[in-house]
Amino acid sequence: MFSSRYKEPVRLIALDLDRTTLTSDGHLSEANKQAIMLAVIKGIHVCIASGRAFDTLPEEVVSIPGIEYAITSNGAAVYEIADKKCLNSYVLKPSSVDKIISNTIDYPVTYEAFIRGKAYASKEYMDDPVKFGATPKAIEYVRSTRTLKEDITGFIYEHKYELDSIDIVLDDDELKRRIIEELYKDAGKKSGVKLLSERLGIARENIAAFGDADNDCDMIEYAGAGIAMGNACESLKAAADYVTLSNDEDGLAYAFYNILG
Repeated sequence: MFSSRYKEPVRLIALDLDRTTLTSDGHLSEANKQAIMLAVIKGIHVCIASGRAFDTLPEEVVSIPGIEYAITSNGAAVYEIADKKCLNSYVLKPSSVDKIISNTIDYPVTYEAFIRGKAYASKEYMDDPVKFGATPKAIEYVRSTRTLKEDITGFIYEHKYELDSIDIVLDDDELKRRIIEELYKDAGKKSGVKLLSERLGIARENIAAFGDADNDCDMIEYAGAGIAMGNACESLKAAADYVTLSNDEDGLAYAFYNILG
């Protein structure tokens, strides 16, 4: 049984994937899998809330019976997993696309583009993901889940009316935070969690959310129980209600058993 540091009954749990639900080598630990399955057995709705596009979600997570929904591309699209039905989607405003590119083109960055659940990446990123902040263990994942575009900026402009989202890819956390502060965001993970909570008739105080990075902040602040991983950035820890163990210490399972009621 779960213990009860959080006093409200949890009915919906939103899980970031990378460096949260998954270990640093990109896999789901057995302890985290068992905790998720126990939550489902207890009647709790469990959803993915990821920056990944739908087609790049790991099978070992989406195949867990009872995980019904996936919030993808940082909130740009929400899916029913079983039949891959898109429940809601946003596209970036063309003016936002222009602003993103014009405000970042002179920085040492590259881009990923997401359209209808598919991911596209630049040749320079596909050639050397580590240069842009990916771990060596993530190289195969990046190359196997992205479609190569020789001119990613040209591709983004060509498809500026149909983009789910754009990722600005760089290996500089301080610059990343500065860019985020400068840019307007049309959607976030919070919007997907809010949509599902309204669809399921679940109040904010009955939602728990897990994350590790700046792009999880709006979701963490929205949830009644916002839980940061031990390896999370400091800004997310400051926004969270609780801090659990790291993703490589089964922090998700620890929080399920020791924080959520």
